[in-house]
Order: sequence, then structure tokens, then C-alpha cells
Amino acid sequence: MTELTIGEVEEITGVKAHVLRYWEQEFPMIQPKRDKAGRHRYSERDIHLLFRLKYLLYEKRYTIAGAQRQMFVELSGGNQGVHAQIALLRSELFALYHKIQTLGKKLDQRTCCQYPSTRSVAN
Repeated sequence: MTELTIGEVEEITGVKAHVLRYWEQEFPMIQPKRDKAGRHRYSERDIHLLFRLKYLLYEKRYTIAGAQRQMFVELSGGNQGVHAQIALLRSELFALYHKIQTLGKKLDQRTCCQYPSTRSVAN
């Protein structure tokens, strides 16, 4: 997977760019690279961590501090169980779902206006 810009990550994850930047400050394990112009470049690992973080904060209703602790435990190997594997798979499926949704919208936008309707309008 190539590295993604913050705009692409925003589109895939459904998390606004300013929130992503905040999360970078609060969660040291999320460290996107910077290109020569200083723009964020997110790796596949960063995307997985963002989906996991989003799940913890939005679905499980963790506080920032609670999510920090949970992420640290999971990444340090203290929680190497089925739950961690399921969470990772869930984040991957969620990323694929959003990618498919985005591609579908782009295809709909391209095809909806190219071909005029062949149905006749009845009065």
C-alpha cells in the first residue's frame, strides 16, 4: 500500500483532518511521515491504528486516556489474544468497506450524468 495524504485518510476513515492531527499529538504510536513539503503521509500501519482508535473512542466510548492505555497494552503485546486479532480484522474490513463505498460514489458520479435517461416521461 502506498502512503496516503491526510485528505485521503480523512475520506477513508470518516475522521476530519483536524481530529487526525489532534490524535497524532495524543497518541505517539501514530506518526505519519512528512514529505518534503511537510505534508502528512500515512502508512498502512497508521491507518490500522487510526481505525482501532476510532473504534475505541466512538464505539466503545473510551476516554482519550483510556484509549491511550488500551492502545499501549495492545501494541506492547500485553493483550495478544483473540480480541486484538478481531479488532485488527475489524479495522481492515472497515477500511475496505469505506474504500468500496468511496469508489461506488465516484462511479455513480461519473455514470449518472453521462447517459441521458431512456425512459419516457408519462403525463
